[in-house]
Amino acid sequence: MAGTFEIRKAKDGEFYFHLKAANGQIILSSEMYVGKSSAENGIESVKKNAPIDDHYERKDARNGQPMFNLKAANHQVIGTSETYSSIAAREAGIESVKTNAPAAPVHDLTT
Repeated sequence: MAGTFEIRKAKDGEFYFHLKAANGQIILSSEMYVGKSSAENGIESVKKNAPIDDHYERKDARNGQPMFNLKAANHQVIGTSETYSSIAAREAGIESVKTNAPAAPVHDLTT
């Protein structure tokens, strides 16, 4: 089983998406979008940019744990990871996004 994107609607009416690995774990989360079409465009941008290693910003969260952002060619953040227990775990998370995102189907859970 491959990874999947899920589009969801927040209580305030905005939209967001998650990329889930085959095991169901969320490996990338989006920002909030006003419209569903914007979230769908965000997913397409993740699919396009996920294979490009230079588009991953490796950093530490405020709590000091490793995490990453995936950025588009214009340097805008298009997805954010969870925090990881180690740098090696973060690198495995990046590899999972690279593997899962490009061909992941999109499940619309907004209805």
